[in-house]
Amino acid sequence: MTKRPDTPLLDTVDTPADLRKLNKDQLRQLSDELRSEVIDAVGTTGGHLGSGLGVVELTTAIHYVFNTPEDRLVWDVGHQCYPHKILTGRRDRIRTLRQGGGLSGFTKRSESEYDPFGAAHSSTSISAALGFAVANKLQEKPGRGIAVIGDGAMSAGMAYEAMNNAEQAGNRLVVILNDNDMSIAPPVGGLSAYLARMVSSSEYLGLRSVASKLVKKMSRRVHRAVDKAEGFTRGMVTGGTLFEELGFYYVGPIDGHNLEHLIPVLENVRDSDQGPVLIHVVTTKGKGYAPAEDSDDKYHGVPTFNVVTGEKKKSAAGPPAYQNVFGDTLAKLAETDERICAITAAMPSGTGVDRFAAAHPDRSFDVGIAEQHGVTFAAGLAAQGMRPFAAIYSTFLQRAYDQVVHDVAIQNLPVRFAIDRAGLVGADGATHAGSFDVTYLATLPNFVVMAAGDEAELVHMTYTAAEYDDGPIAVRYPRGGGVGVELPEVPQMLEIGKGRIVKEGSKVAILSLGARLAEARKAADQLEAKGLSTTVADLRFAKPLDEELIEKLMRSHDVVVTVEEGAIGGLGAHVLTFASDNGLTDSGLKIRTMRLPDTFIDQDSPDKQYDEAGLNAPQIVDTVLEALQHNSAGVEEARA
Repeated sequence: MTKRPDTPLLDTVDTPADLRKLNKDQLRQLSDELRSEVIDAVGTTGGHLGSGLGVVELTTAIHYVFNTPEDRLVWDVGHQCYPHKILTGRRDRIRTLRQGGGLSGFTKRSESEYDPFGAAHSSTSISAALGFAVANKLQEKPGRGIAVIGDGAMSAGMAYEAMNNAEQAGNRLVVILNDNDMSIAPPVGGLSAYLARMVSSSEYLGLRSVASKLVKKMSRRVHRAVDKAEGFTRGMVTGGTLFEELGFYYVGPIDGHNLEHLIPVLENVRDSDQGPVLIHVVTTKGKGYAPAEDSDDKYHGVPTFNVVTGEKKKSAAGPPAYQNVFGDTLAKLAETDERICAITAAMPSGTGVDRFAAAHPDRSFDVGIAEQHGVTFAAGLAAQGMRPFAAIYSTFLQRAYDQVVHDVAIQNLPVRFAIDRAGLVGADGATHAGSFDVTYLATLPNFVVMAAGDEAELVHMTYTAAEYDDGPIAVRYPRGGGVGVELPEVPQMLEIGKGRIVKEGSKVAILSLGARLAEARKAADQLEAKGLSTTVADLRFAKPLDEELIEKLMRSHDVVVTVEEGAIGGLGAHVLTFASDNGLTDSGLKIRTMRLPDTFIDQDSPDKQYDEAGLNAPQIVDTVLEALQHNSAGVEEARA
């Protein structure tokens, strides 16, 4: 175990109130110590490192200048919030990041008063900060709304929708654009810092206010023309014309690692009556840690690593990750089908689309954080005869549900949805869990919804989706590695709406959908050991159901249990509806549905999360035994 860094100044700071007691000339040392603490903590826990290192000085400056938590600070997405957590009373728990019972990897309202708004999805910060700002204004309370948003998050339309409605907040809204990748950004340095200080200074703003009052005495046409000319000229000099057109007073760009530049500008903005204000800050991901700065991904998301060398801990070799199975399969299929193309929303490696893109760059599209556009773009491609795959995490597809319904389902367009991160996802917790996609897709007319029981099934389902042209079709699969089955050399075209029997029995039938299949098999083995002959069916399809297979099993077994890694309203609900409509429950058949509980499950290891959800083999066994009123220690304990 490596020795923790020496942080004598940081040791005196527990909250921003302590930070504000320091002299400005101490903030450089504090930031250096804060950066060392972040590196050491993430080296211990793993997590998002590069983005946090990029905002160390900015975090320090914001909490030093503004009156948090009265001034409501909202971090967009939250990947970069680790320095913020250390400075807001959570340093003693920072090495529990993303662990069971520990700190969330994102901001979380229940965790601290300094986290006024939870975030883990992108581009929400300006809308939320605007809400705080206007609420305080209406209630005549002090306090600003401060949004820190990255250039990637600014690619989403929601950010511009918020800015377009921000004028009424006035100087109570401050937006800080954390730009760490924009090639259009003007140069930063001494001149731009001088200009930023100048246009945010009380002298400039005072002169501007006097001039504005004089111009208002002229005709309305002259007033508008002069005001526009001033804003345009300032925008041309500083680079903020777009934001000026949206009604913001633009300041920047500023070197986000230079506290001597940051502090005066933030103080000017704090003391100004101009607003809303957008401050353009330029930062470097991974700043101050050479292995991160030199890495292509800037150590965006990392496992535990050696702090001294930067060497990442390698996970044990195992089955391929589901997203890579999907990406490789799709790339191979595209070799003989020029209609296949792939779309991702800023998640190429997380979805496996990077593998497709390496082989077919002209048919791969990363639309940025723009799921709504991505889905409708795919619909347009499909309408023109292409075979598009929209590869989007389950949790992010929620952002485009109207487009799924209106632009795809109603028009019955053959868009293929590759839905990654189905079910519980471990360290990313509730915000990234894929809990609802079966429920919200299987309720739609025209949709086919599949779920892969293992990685070989994913190969078959990817091929099936590619060949299916009769309407929209989705395949869902979990995060992480497969179960270790052999991948087929030649994929099979699955019959739509038909499942398979993977184990024959006579008394108990377990109907599994998706990756709980391995646990269903374990449960069957344990039930067999208790003398209960058990069938396991991999239904493959949540919609259309294999009604013939389900009816056969219901008529020939005493207990039927459905198992899925999704919320209520999914497979279990559809099976119960079918059974009820067809009178299959009238003769005393015992049906139980096992699904995710009606709660959001926090971060932990996936196995522990599924234990909490009650979806591992022991809980399946107990559900069967309780239905049969069979003696079992587990059941007796539950009843007690």
